[in-house]
Amino acid sequence: MSKFKNFNIKDNEVLKGSVYLNNSKKNIDKDEYMILNMKHNLSYKIESEKNKNPNLLDDFKIKFKRYRENWNLQPKSCIEKKFLGTQMANEKIIPLCVDVEVASICDLACPFCYREFIVTPDKIINEKLCLNLIDQAGEMGVPSMKFNWRGEPLLNPKIYDYINYAKKKGILETIINTNATNLTETNSKKLIDSGLDLMIYSFDGGTKKTYEKMRPGRFHQNSFEKVYKNIKNFHRIRSDLGSKFPFTKIQMILTKDTTNEVDEFFNNFRGIVDNVTVNQYTERGGDIKDLNEDEKSKYKNILKENNFPENTPYMKDIEGNIKFATGREPCKQPFQRLLVTYEGKVAMCCYDWGASHPVGYTDEKAFNNSSDYKEVVHKIRNKKKGFELLKDAKLSAEHNKPKKKLNSLKEIWLGSEIDKVRVKHLNNQGGDLSICSKCTFKDVYKWNN
Repeated sequence: MSKFKNFNIKDNEVLKGSVYLNNSKKNIDKDEYMILNMKHNLSYKIESEKNKNPNLLDDFKIKFKRYRENWNLQPKSCIEKKFLGTQMANEKIIPLCVDVEVASICDLACPFCYREFIVTPDKIINEKLCLNLIDQAGEMGVPSMKFNWRGEPLLNPKIYDYINYAKKKGILETIINTNATNLTETNSKKLIDSGLDLMIYSFDGGTKKTYEKMRPGRFHQNSFEKVYKNIKNFHRIRSDLGSKFPFTKIQMILTKDTTNEVDEFFNNFRGIVDNVTVNQYTERGGDIKDLNEDEKSKYKNILKENNFPENTPYMKDIEGNIKFATGREPCKQPFQRLLVTYEGKVAMCCYDWGASHPVGYTDEKAFNNSSDYKEVVHKIRNKKKGFELLKDAKLSAEHNKPKKKLNSLKEIWLGSEIDKVRVKHLNNQGGDLSICSKCTFKDVYKWNN
């Protein structure tokens, strides 16, 4: 077990979960759907008005297919060839996605969410910054943009404008994750009109009781019936408008509460959502369990029998089988995507919830933005409405302090700060980075039964 150098995962940070479950016989394949309906993609429609190339549609299809193939091939190739910024610049390797946090505010307080233990401001992105990031992504030829991270994107009233602007800048695939609490009929139509390509619903539980336990409201009670109705209505509205986009996907994480409700979950959404998926549970610091008492006992016995370190990361599959981590793998994200917070920090990956290891800055507000975070601490301490369920949240530690200098996304992507991260992962030393040593992302571990 020598590979577990500096491997120190606390009890409530153990990687947990279940294998990916895809009801493939009844689901629509997203990538095939996107290619089949490319003539309805707003970026293509805009380009076709000024470019009369008869092969333009085929070109867009090829571009999309290449982007999706490269999602795994690009980081794999970079890792095999030990590419850093210089080599990536020479090979014209660009981010395949730029995630922009248009809203860090969320109206739910899910017990499995990072917000439960890391202070997260209730803010939205500055419009000028957001448009500038979209401009840069378009100029670089980035194929996809995802407009959310820690918060609920529909709480930013300009989200529809940002998506539409991105499509006008040639972004091939625009994406949001949403809890659908604010997916009203009006907002549904605005999302469809914006040109959004992919909308992923987060919905946990096949029954009212489990859903409302897993996704409690912060400012007012959240309702299973309301959110289910919103999702159902969106399907109807999209059909009534004759629109092919956005493609919809819904996902539930498997925990002790949801494991027995998989059938109900599929039955609820089959026919009104294009792709229904159940995913493994990854611990994010909340008080959620995915092991029953018998499984906990099995886990401890296997650790003892195999002389595994205490709290070795594990995954549980749909049948209750447990896999254990036997070492680390290089992380793909530093070779795959960039993420920008609402205040302009560029995070090394989407699992660095507090952006505590920034690799660059795109806005001066990111240099010293402690006031937004201290405001949350103050509200928690004073038990303000909407902060009662976040009582255990603490300020995130600082794991990296780049020079306070503004850089473009391209400069950051090819820069020295993100290269420091890449070097560690290329040498299988990801665990030496303080923020990576406790990572809960399943793809950074080697697994054994």
